[in-house]
Amino acid sequence: MANLALIDYGAGNLHSAERALRAAATLSDVDCSIIVTSDAETAAKAERIVLPGVGHFADCAKGLLALDGMVSALEAAVLKRGVPFLGICVGMQLMATRGLEDGATAGLGWIAGDVDRITPAGGLVVPHMGWNDLDLRGDHPVLSGLGDDPHVYFTHSYAFRPESTDCIMATADYGGEIVAAVGRDNIFGTQFHPEKSQRVGQKLLANFLEWSPS
Repeated sequence: MANLALIDYGAGNLHSAERALRAAATLSDVDCSIIVTSDAETAAKAERIVLPGVGHFADCAKGLLALDGMVSALEAAVLKRGVPFLGICVGMQLMATRGLEDGATAGLGWIAGDVDRITPAGGLVVPHMGWNDLDLRGDHPVLSGLGDDPHVYFTHSYAFRPESTDCIMATADYGGEIVAAVGRDNIFGTQFHPEKSQRVGQKLLANFLEWSPS
């Protein structure tokens, strides 16, 4: 049985993510033990890792850094051992070089780029909250089989702006293009919330549980 570490660093939406992952494990028939943890040693030994996140970039970064040894454990597991990693919303944003909410705050630096406030055209309100179509780029395994015109749920005021477009796996249109998913190697992240995205979100999480990065 594979162990999946769902990182608890006080960043919200944890229980929704846990329920959705358990449902996705049933959907995919994956034998997976989902462990909610704030323990660095547990994260370091995990075979899959999910980092959720809701709220301000700076607050989430502070919460993650406050867990003794957690950042080092994540780097050892994800960057050195190649453990499949999924970041959700601010959990995705934390992979950036820095976030610009409430001043510049350093991120994990796993994918170069900034997280900056969205400025939609056409008088659209911020935060961006609600359902949007995904425009998929390429054929990433985590995004396979989502169906025609997949709809997912967003709630955010800031978005990832990677330095390289090569890591952009999906976008959405909200008064302009918003990066909706990023990925490279064994790392994947969604700006939207798969745990709130019904059938499409369940399929995405099931894909992640089955994903074996080469």
